[in-house]
Amino acid sequence: MPPTKTTKGKSRLSGTSSSKTSKASSPPYPFKSAPASLEPFYATLPPGHVYITHIDPRPAAFKRKLFLVPVALNLAVAALFVWRLAYITPYYLALFASTLGYANETTLRAADLGYGELARVVLRRAASFLLDFVLALFVWPWPYEFLVGSTPRASPVAWRWAVGFREKEVYVRRSRDGWDGVLRAKGVDLFDGEVREAREGKEEVLARVRAATAPMLMQQKSGYLTMNGDWDLDWRGMMDATRLVDEKEVPLDAFGTVALLHHGKFGWVCVDLGNGETVEQEERRKQVLAFRDALTGLGKEDLFFRWVEMIQFETTQPGGFTPEKQVVAAQKIRDLFKSNDVDFDGLWKETVGTDGLAGMP
Repeated sequence: MPPTKTTKGKSRLSGTSSSKTSKASSPPYPFKSAPASLEPFYATLPPGHVYITHIDPRPAAFKRKLFLVPVALNLAVAALFVWRLAYITPYYLALFASTLGYANETTLRAADLGYGELARVVLRRAASFLLDFVLALFVWPWPYEFLVGSTPRASPVAWRWAVGFREKEVYVRRSRDGWDGVLRAKGVDLFDGEVREAREGKEEVLARVRAATAPMLMQQKSGYLTMNGDWDLDWRGMMDATRLVDEKEVPLDAFGTVALLHHGKFGWVCVDLGNGETVEQEERRKQVLAFRDALTGLGKEDLFFRWVEMIQFETTQPGGFTPEKQVVAAQKIRDLFKSNDVDFDGLWKETVGTDGLAGMP
């Protein structure tokens, strides 16, 4: 009977739908729902970007000295801007008056000048215009961005004014526009593995997040220095995070290394960074510090930092740090140390007592 067929059809359809729903009830690995403890924080974040939070435990005195560097730089740029403005403004005003027909010291008559002298005057003025154009476009905005900010997400000065300098500070990085475009693309689901754009976008996000949260990078760089071509510091996010900690709405430990992004269906999700392996990470940190001390004792501390930079470079290359790339990188490191009269494997074995870095092949 027709009703029976319809019932069966509905039954089959209902079962399939239920299966799909159950499969899509949670984000696909390595994503998972964002911690509920961070909800007051990520509720303040604009979607469309990837955010990484972490806690910088370096001494407040060190952070104060580090922040004085951009302060001094921007004060110097501002002073040069004022000097250049005072120096060049009368000249440009005279040129403008000359173009309006008011003769002055900048007025020239081509008929009264030889070709060589005319060429020198034209080149000198063109160079002055070009210099001020480049300065106005690329240099003069620095103090403004430092003091006011170029986005609605506050500025370094506003952040420091609100937060001060603390022994433990929350840092929030935000992905720069460009590589995270898949998060803002209309009609593209980051978790849809059947769509090429979504699949490639997901791989890009995961690769850059893992590079940005590499233990070596987190151990060697202060939070203020984690800005690069892929990541900017979200000043407003750091102010909000600190306020929430002060008001005891979010515990400080909740901001330990977490990568957050917003998904249209699942809301705020985070990337599983394997933070549960704290014992291994602690062992790795101790090994690195012991190796650094050994190189310092040999007067080769600069070699340690070159080693760190080489590892950071290799681990952030497209395609991930595959076993094949690890072999090539290991040989490059051995060659680097050999050129500086240091046996890498021998020194590591003697200092650390193992054949390799904990948790790494």
